[in-house]
Amino acid sequence: MNKTGPVTQFIKHHYRHFNSAALIDAAEGYNQHIAQGGKMMITLAGAMSTAELGLSLAEMIRQDKVHLISTTGANLEEDIFNLVAHDHYERIPNYRDLTPKDEQALLERHLNRVTDTCIPEGEAMRRIEKAMLEEWTNADKSGERYFPHEFFYRLIKKGALKQYYQIDTKDSWMVAAAEKNLPIIVPGWEDSTLGNMYAAACMRGDVKKVHTVRTGIEYMVQLAEFYQAATKNTSIGMFQIGGGIAGDFPICVVPMLHQDMGFDARLWGYFCQISDSTTSYGSYSGAVPNEKITWGKLGESTPKFIVESDATICAPLMFAYILGW
Repeated sequence: MNKTGPVTQFIKHHYRHFNSAALIDAAEGYNQHIAQGGKMMITLAGAMSTAELGLSLAEMIRQDKVHLISTTGANLEEDIFNLVAHDHYERIPNYRDLTPKDEQALLERHLNRVTDTCIPEGEAMRRIEKAMLEEWTNADKSGERYFPHEFFYRLIKKGALKQYYQIDTKDSWMVAAAEKNLPIIVPGWEDSTLGNMYAAACMRGDVKKVHTVRTGIEYMVQLAEFYQAATKNTSIGMFQIGGGIAGDFPICVVPMLHQDMGFDARLWGYFCQISDSTTSYGSYSGAVPNEKITWGKLGESTPKFIVESDATICAPLMFAYILGW
């Protein structure tokens, strides 16, 4: 790391034990992996885009600290929702005190709540649906097929939504990713707002061919091809934010290449997870890194870290440390 700004200096001085020390160890391990020529995949679960992780993640992408992203469909779209509708979001700091009647009132105002933040349906979801439906139907008519993130890249690169931008584009991780043409994997995209909208478009007949949007298994095939090419001369690390399919799906590419294809693929070269999931209830999301050795995902000597805390607090701090802010 060539520089140490005030955030990094604060972390180094105060974060000495327990989860705070694990945070530093993991961030140092991340920097070491990159410095040795390694590549890094970040996985996004939860509602990290609505938490505006783009404020730090976008710069990580711009500075080539990220080489692949695996994300839920929700995080993919919610970064763009925030990009075009930020000023219409409403924060509900007393969300724990809301009654069912209060929640119904939010619904009637077309505000969809994510913890303390309400996403406006009209300005965010319907605005993106209109633009995306045009992309879907045009591709359908011309017999073209694209992945969910590629449809977003097309919208961003052609400036189709530019008139609606309400934040600085430097704070959108999707804009940064589009500018880099960063590889993105979106397992389970169907479990998203736009996934539901796409299903409805198919049911209405707006989109004739349901496979116009490529998903699932095709993503795994593309990931396998990327992984083999990217690890010919180096290794890829995995920085997992939260749990769920965003992390569980891509980490399996290694045992799949080994066990099902018979290839001599590298194991993941670094692993870190920020998690608040309990490990004692059979949780995949909360499984400690060593468990992944038994599945052929990590090796005995793979640098492994787990920060058991809130990702909305820890991830920006770790990114700031990695960036030397």
